[in-house]
Amino acid sequence: MAPQPDQGPEPGPDAGIDELQADIERTRAELGETVGALTEKLDVKGRAQQKVADTKDAVSQRSHEAIETVRTKPAIPVGAIVAIVATVGVLIWLRRRN
Repeated sequence: MAPQPDQGPEPGPDAGIDELQADIERTRAELGETVGALTEKLDVKGRAQQKVADTKDAVSQRSHEAIETVRTKPAIPVGAIVAIVATVGVLIWLRRRN
């Protein structure tokens, strides 16, 4: 594996014990991160639960935004209700007329 850009090159043949131990620790940390990432990818149930939680949060946030919009601009929903009632009234009147 090629060294990552944020870390130095692997110790050479003349490296001291401290350098070798530091390289081993860095490699262990990378391996731990890789195993953790693979575990997360393979945890289908956990990923599904996270997706459900994310979706719930998004729906909750949108509903709160909609409620705030209705509170700050009540004329829009009231106007829509009046238009619907008027349309239904006209349709009923036209049916009875024929």
